[in-house]
Amino acid sequence: MEHVRLGRTGLYVSRLCLGTMTFGGQCDETVSRAILDRGAEAGITFLDTSDVYPVSGEAIGRTEEIVGRWLAGQREQYIVATKCFGRTGPRPWDQGASRAHIMAAVDASLRRLQTDYIDLYQLHGYDPNTPVDETLRALDDLVRSGKVRYIGVSNWLAYQLALAVGRSEAQRVARFDSVQPRYSLVFREFEREMFPLCEQEEIGVLPYNALAAGLLTGKHDMAAGPIEGTRFDLGAAGVRYRERYWHEREFQTVEELRAVADEAGLPLAQMAIGWVLANPVVTAPIIGATRPEQLRDAIAAVQEPLSADLVDRLDDLTEEYRRGDAIR
Repeated sequence: MEHVRLGRTGLYVSRLCLGTMTFGGQCDETVSRAILDRGAEAGITFLDTSDVYPVSGEAIGRTEEIVGRWLAGQREQYIVATKCFGRTGPRPWDQGASRAHIMAAVDASLRRLQTDYIDLYQLHGYDPNTPVDETLRALDDLVRSGKVRYIGVSNWLAYQLALAVGRSEAQRVARFDSVQPRYSLVFREFEREMFPLCEQEEIGVLPYNALAAGLLTGKHDMAAGPIEGTRFDLGAAGVRYRERYWHEREFQTVEELRAVADEAGLPLAQMAIGWVLANPVVTAPIIGATRPEQLRDAIAAVQEPLSADLVDRLDDLTEEYRRGDAIR
């Protein structure tokens, strides 16, 4: 497994990042550990989680606990990323990017992960109610204390990230070195502003939803409805995924992409992940699974890069997805 630099830092991460939000929800601990084992066998050393996982909303924090138990005795062999921002308790300050929440959340994550440091600590969303200076100073304190080594964000817009980078430079505090944007063949809107910003500022890009919540596996049928147990069937989260992708336009595009994949002799999922990997601004796509064998296409995508001609063809076929509302 190839390893690459995370942005401008000296930290090297595997070309794939194993996402864990299914752990403890869509899949139990035994299956979760099997997925982690399969990723490790393939050379994936970069793990991403969050204090509000599993995505199904059951027993938030359970995912970090599963990852922590699996890491026992081998913590130094992996780069561990987690996130804070979402609601973790009943009090008004149990969410967001305030100093109060960040300081409490990081300690809780450290306990669940059974570690004394987090390699990459990320904000899981943008908090319009907390001054960015307060957030940056709190994160800088964590870096200086050694609890956190690098910081990043997820689900931010380009202007929000640009403002934060400018403020961190003005204050001479730790700077965000990564961003997690949604990115796939059917959602390309961050190519317009976020990706040029990341390229210029040398910010690592860790895209999620490379398979559009599974739509780009080609297994779904719009008329038949969501398959039980998939992300499109996950309560409130399922509603969000259906709002994003469950549309006639996207299903038509999947059929067009399927024809291209068949012509190229590739599984549709492998081709979709390969296209994300082909973008030079991308550091490591975050790939999730509910079964170990689902990692096969992602691993193959790293081992067998797409040809430049195929990438260009896919760019042209999905050009319309570069336009629209970037936060749909």
